[in-house]
Amino acid sequence: MGGSGSKSKGFWPFSGSGSVDDPTKDGNEQPLARVRSFLGATPFVLTRRSSLFYDEDGDLAHEFYEETIVTKNGRKKAKLKRIHKNLTPQGIIKLDHPCIHVDFPVVLCEA
Repeated sequence: MGGSGSKSKGFWPFSGSGSVDDPTKDGNEQPLARVRSFLGATPFVLTRRSSLFYDEDGDLAHEFYEETIVTKNGRKKAKLKRIHKNLTPQGIIKLDHPCIHVDFPVVLCEA
C-alpha cells in the first residue's frame, strides 16, 4: 500500500541537486519548491486517475459481475462471473481538495 512515488532522481522538481555550491545548504533554510525546468510546478496534486469503469450500458462501478446459471448433478446453481471485457476507464478526475504530492520533501508537522 502506498503512493506512487517516483524512484528516479532528478525527475521531480522538488528534489535537490546535491551540488556543493548550493546557497541554501549553509543555513537551516530549505526552499519549499526549487523549480528547475518545470515552470509553475506546485507541490499540490489537483487531479488523479479514477479507479471506476463504464460498461457498455453506461453504468459506472469499480467491478462488474454477470450472473450465470451452472447445472451440476441436476441442480441449478447461480454464480457470479466477473466481467473484464468491454470496460472503459473513467479517466482523470479533478479532486475536491488539493493533496500534497508524495515526493514533496518537507516535513509539515513533527510531533
